Amino acid sequence: MPSLEEIMKMAEAAQAQLAQAQDNLDKVEVEGASGGGLVRIKATAKGRILGVSIDDSLMVPSEKSMLEDLIAAALNDARAKADVAAGEQMKSMTDGLQLPPGFKMPF
Repeated sequence: MPSLEEIMKMAEAAQAQLAQAQDNLDKVEVEGASGGGLVRIKATAKGRILGVSIDDSLMVPSEKSMLEDLIAAALNDARAKADVAAGEQMKSMTDGLQLPPGFKMPF
């Protein structure tokens, strides 16, 4: 069984790796879509919105509420994909850590 000092060193190394993983999440891009791709939202796995694309066919004043619903749906789709991408990134980072059994992440 590792000593307390070894556990603390492992915890510090894990914290540094997790901080790096958090920084990397802003480099992973996802795209959410709705309306069969008529509305697209590009975002990072950290949740930062990079861009919005709306098909010209949706630019009809009488369809404003439908467009608003499609934008909300595309944002939610992008957010869900960002959460999945972030989870995968964090899992890949923590899989390589040698932590004692029962040690919970994050700290």
